[in-house]
Amino acid sequence: MTVMAGGFGLCGIPEKLILALRDSGAKDLTVISNNAGVDDFGLGLLLHTRQIKKMVSSYVGENKTFEKQYLSGELELEFNPQGTLAERIRAGGAGIPAFYTKTGVGTLVAEGKEHKDFDGETYVMETGLKADLSIIKAWKGDSEGNLVFRKTARNFNPMMATAGKVTIAEVEEIVPVGSLDPDHIHTPGIFVQRIIQATHEKRIEQRTVRAA
Repeated sequence: MTVMAGGFGLCGIPEKLILALRDSGAKDLTVISNNAGVDDFGLGLLLHTRQIKKMVSSYVGENKTFEKQYLSGELELEFNPQGTLAERIRAGGAGIPAFYTKTGVGTLVAEGKEHKDFDGETYVMETGLKADLSIIKAWKGDSEGNLVFRKTARNFNPMMATAGKVTIAEVEEIVPVGSLDPDHIHTPGIFVQRIIQATHEKRIEQRTVRAA
């Protein structure tokens, strides 16, 4: 199964849905996410239980388990520039099978991929990404699945909602249908098949405080 998991670092991650995925015991998962959390939180929990066989990511720097499993050959990694990863997800949700970008040309991430020149510049072809399941985190939602994201949590979540065959949204508050201003809805309910309300730890990835 291919799973998209929203969030950036530990911000805007579907904490409870990750725990549910861990408790399900599902194995050999391909997970598409900007990163894999930290060792004891977020997607790092699924690495610890060795439920993930492949990550499609752009950043791996905060997770020692990720690093160890990758370097030992236990975990497969498809590395992406961050903007390319975001666009691949957006393209998958929009029904766009592939696109060309200059990002990555001449680097390892472009090896083995189709190249083409436009207006004298070389571009590399990247394919759109889709998932069997998207698990995302939003601030508010109604029972029809209309979602509103808050601040930085509006990162990979909205585009992942469009790219999953089944999308489950984890929200902080479920409000009555009609109470959300249509102009403020970030993800229309047509993209969301399930919605749950949960409380969240909202752990800080790198806590930095100023000396007194």
